[in-house]
Amino acid sequence: MPLSERLIALRKQRSLSQQAMADAIGIHANSWKKYETGQAQPSLDVLKKIATSLNVSTDFLLFDEHERVPVDELSLQFEAISQLPDDEQSIVREVLESLIIKYQSRRWDSARQAAKKKEE
Repeated sequence: MPLSERLIALRKQRSLSQQAMADAIGIHANSWKKYETGQAQPSLDVLKKIATSLNVSTDFLLFDEHERVPVDELSLQFEAISQLPDDEQSIVREVLESLIIKYQSRRWDSARQAAKKKEE
């Protein structure tokens, strides 16, 4: 499910209007509408605010369920990360979130380019 559809579903599950959701994360309602229609992608900071406001992880927002299940190798790495001090865990988390957003942006760009080619 694309991010835009996931945002709509989560907002509606919580009985929030687009304006209420935009207010909750400190953005203009038109920006939120663009996220829901797939015309724009939220920045990392906005994505964090969305996840916090909706009480979900950024992984939940960006990835389908089958993409969120860590493979055994990643499980071991996550276990090692959990042993790090809090400040170092925070750094790792920020790096991972940045990589996730970069990956999602590439997927979104590819989908948008494919849609443009179909229109031509």
